[in-house]
Amino acid sequence: MYQLEKPIYFYLLFTIIVIALLLLWVLIWKKQTQKRFSDAKSFKKLSPNRSLFKLILKVFVVSLSLACLSIALVNPKIGTKIETIKREGVDVVFALDVSKSMLAEDIAPNRMEKSKQLVTQIINSLSGDRIGIIGYAGSAFPQVPITTDFSSAKLFLNSMNTDMVSSQGTAISEAIEMAQTYYNDEEQVNRVLFIISDGEDHEGNVSALAKQASNQGIRIFTIGVGTEQGALIPIKRNGILQHYKRDKNNEQIITRLNVGTLKEISEVANGEYIDGTNTAEVVETVTAILNGMDKKEFEAKQFTDFNDQFQWFLAGALFLLVLDVLLLERKTAWLKKLNLFNED
Repeated sequence: MYQLEKPIYFYLLFTIIVIALLLLWVLIWKKQTQKRFSDAKSFKKLSPNRSLFKLILKVFVVSLSLACLSIALVNPKIGTKIETIKREGVDVVFALDVSKSMLAEDIAPNRMEKSKQLVTQIINSLSGDRIGIIGYAGSAFPQVPITTDFSSAKLFLNSMNTDMVSSQGTAISEAIEMAQTYYNDEEQVNRVLFIISDGEDHEGNVSALAKQASNQGIRIFTIGVGTEQGALIPIKRNGILQHYKRDKNNEQIITRLNVGTLKEISEVANGEYIDGTNTAEVVETVTAILNGMDKKEFEAKQFTDFNDQFQWFLAGALFLLVLDVLLLERKTAWLKKLNLFNED
């Protein structure tokens, strides 16, 4: 297991590209300038010890030292100690709607991005809980299994988009059905499912499945994203609007927040409906809900001690810089005798 303390310093690696381009420009400029005064053979006689290979080697050494320096500034850390940590928490699963209707911009920046913001902020407020993420549109798919690794979960969450499912629609019932397979701990007294959606459902049997989930001890809370006034569904390419989504009759589709469906699901499954408009209020409500639940103690193994590794790369950078100073641009006598490049 490793950590990168300051990955922003990886951008320093771009200076290597700049140096390579600068070297190429210098070589071209030198060649063109030399042609004005002498041909290649004459110039070789005038500068017999000039070595192009040594020049390129020096630039390569400097570039390698910059790469080492960049990694040293990033400061990679390697985990050296694993401990079993006891936690108290609840198993929380998020079912995120990724259907095309989530592209509607009746809530900024759009329903999809707002949903991801809500889930991210909720995860940030959790401590000892375990989380899982499900995505669904015309069908449901597992995005993140039950885990205590919040960082990885947020990484996978950020990659979710409306193109992840080829079959379009909003199959909330499939998401509820899949969520029932997520809770792998039979002793967990509280199991929570948060459905983040605009409430559109194209299957109709969602209440029966919500009741079934409730019978298994799963409480379902729904978070509504969007407005009841609704909005058109923009289809964009590279951030540029192409057109608005249309139905079979070529009419522009207006998608609206269906509060009724979301409230029905939460009531049947012993939960409650939460308005997703205000992120801070949603996080506060969710935190209060989870804090009020009985939490189960469980064990999780994780790295608790990390050692800095920057010193190795810093030493490498210093060594290469000293080597660059010692390297001369003229030809080396013993290499010249070997005639590796078939020089005259």
